[in-house]
Amino acid sequence: MEGQRLDKWLYCARLAKTRMGAARLIEEGKVRVNGVRALKPSRLVAPGNVVTAMPSGRLRVVRVVAAGTRRGPASAARVLYEDLTPQVPVEPGSPRDGDRRKGRRLTKRDRRRTDALRGGA
Repeated sequence: MEGQRLDKWLYCARLAKTRMGAARLIEEGKVRVNGVRALKPSRLVAPGNVVTAMPSGRLRVVRVVAAGTRRGPASAARVLYEDLTPQVPVEPGSPRDGDRRKGRRLTKRDRRRTDALRGGA
């Protein structure tokens, strides 16, 4: 029996915050292995398998490179998989453009400029 439990691998690869959260993703049907929906958290994954998951509503497609022994830093987790997620082009002027894409909230100054452009008060 070669491989590692899917819920543990998702946790070690940092695709889920907790192992229980990984199991919940699997039970909700948000994880596929090689295109087939994973039915149980105990499903084994091996190097070469393609895992498709929807953690926090974002699509992630990764190819398993290695099994994880423990949950370590993010740099160690990136070694466990090869990211195959398709890149979605960002339209200029969309909310995901520029600083907002980096996770920065709008400042009061930015909001006032936006309101002025919209013709608000």
